[in-house]
Amino acid sequence: MADTASLTISIAAPLERCWQIATDFERYPEWATDVKSAVVQSRDDQGRATEVEFRTSALGRSTHYSLVYDYSAAPHRLAWRMAKGDIMRAVDGAYMFAPSESGGVVLTYNLSIDLIVPLPGFVKRRAEVRILNTVKELKVRAES
Repeated sequence: MADTASLTISIAAPLERCWQIATDFERYPEWATDVKSAVVQSRDDQGRATEVEFRTSALGRSTHYSLVYDYSAAPHRLAWRMAKGDIMRAVDGAYMFAPSESGGVVLTYNLSIDLIVPLPGFVKRRAEVRILNTVKELKVRAES
């Protein structure tokens, strides 16, 4: 059974800046603490990354996975699904960007993960906090 996480935050930065940060995968290791590497495996005819291989720290170990990206609702939604991974059966998620009244962005992040090995509840909660922290790190980067 998949576990889900969601977070909605306000970002005091324009949509264009938030979108640029979210789609500049090769720079994720500069600002996302748990992302150790991000390598674009393929791009579409517009130069956008369509598959990215990540190496992240998770639960005290390194994990590898590749995500395939969907730009069909760009720049208001960036969705992804897992192409392959070592400790996960499935990963589906999306960043959803909406303009805020203050001129910034309201970012909603949704994620669903199905792990190969079941984990105790307290370990899942700790992992969820770390995953959602990446969204807060995106906010810090966009507002800097």
